[in-house]
Amino acid sequence: MAPSGPGSVRRRCRRVLYWIPVVFISLLLGWSYYAYAIQLCIVSMENVGEQVVCLIAYHLLFAMFVWSYWKTIFTLPMNPSKEFHLSYAEKELLEREPRGEAHQEVLRRAAKDLPIYTRTMSGAIRYCDRCQLIKPDRCHHCSVCDKCILKMDHHCPWVNNCVGFSNYKFFLLFLAYSLLYCLFIAATDLQYFIKFWTNGLPDTQAKFHIMFLFFAAAMFSVSLSSLFGYHCWLVSKNKSTLEAFRSPVFRHGTDKNGFSLGFSKNMRQVFGDEKKYWLLPVFSSLGDGCSFPTCLVNQDPEQPSTPAGMNSTLKTPENHQFPAKPLRESQSHLLTDSQSWTENSANPGKGKAGMSNPALTMENET
Repeated sequence: MAPSGPGSVRRRCRRVLYWIPVVFISLLLGWSYYAYAIQLCIVSMENVGEQVVCLIAYHLLFAMFVWSYWKTIFTLPMNPSKEFHLSYAEKELLEREPRGEAHQEVLRRAAKDLPIYTRTMSGAIRYCDRCQLIKPDRCHHCSVCDKCILKMDHHCPWVNNCVGFSNYKFFLLFLAYSLLYCLFIAATDLQYFIKFWTNGLPDTQAKFHIMFLFFAAAMFSVSLSSLFGYHCWLVSKNKSTLEAFRSPVFRHGTDKNGFSLGFSKNMRQVFGDEKKYWLLPVFSSLGDGCSFPTCLVNQDPEQPSTPAGMNSTLKTPENHQFPAKPLRESQSHLLTDSQSWTENSANPGKGKAGMSNPALTMENET
């Protein structure tokens, strides 16, 4: 077996270093359990009823916090399906031909039957040169994971994982339960924190745990409340963190609300249709992560989204015109609660008109 090179050693060292924030959070969580459950509830509280109520509520929040944090860390990010990867022949063409019209033609042929509506800033098909695939809508290449991640939001060092389609709901619940956890600790610890400064506590080691516990809970409550509020706003607008900083580009141009379907449907896209699962860290998001309903006003003239040149639109009560049926129908009910997709024959000339659009270029994104 060949010895490991310097590059392999560096990669292993980086993988170990990436776990440091997770270890820090885990140690902090373990200490907070000891400080609250043992030193505060059992040692310092004198009222038995208060002890029981606080311990039950605390363990419920603690369990939900740990469960959602675990799911966020260890749920693998989803990658584009094989239909978005170039075939072996297409890869050979890209490698053999000089970059230019030949590359553009290969990408044009490969993308013509895929449910993609977003483009690069120059109006080109979004292509990942490292993964050698055509990026689905809302998919981005993570430089840390070195993979294309479906509906990538960001790479979070505190969970050592990419937050995307497969675990975004878990990440939101992790923020929610960690915020409730900190607020609960701060609220129930406050009276004992005041006693610490008024010399109302016995002179034991418990008083120092109580003091630092309140400081830590209050500090994290402030930071978590702003972060959780920001992500709630993103969900209400159906945006990812990346899309909030750089709006998606469609054929008709940049549209910061291109994927927004209204507050209720935006919520359901992340949390699912069954409300009984909303507060549990179990996967219930709608769709497959590769295609998303949009509220495009202008139809993409170059995207044949139905077979045999069929072209259809669907209007909601908000008078938005949606793209025709995508490759998958797993999210089509988001567009309307009572109507289904309809297909109407369109002018055959429309399919040919798209061929006169500007040539496509390749996008390298790290």
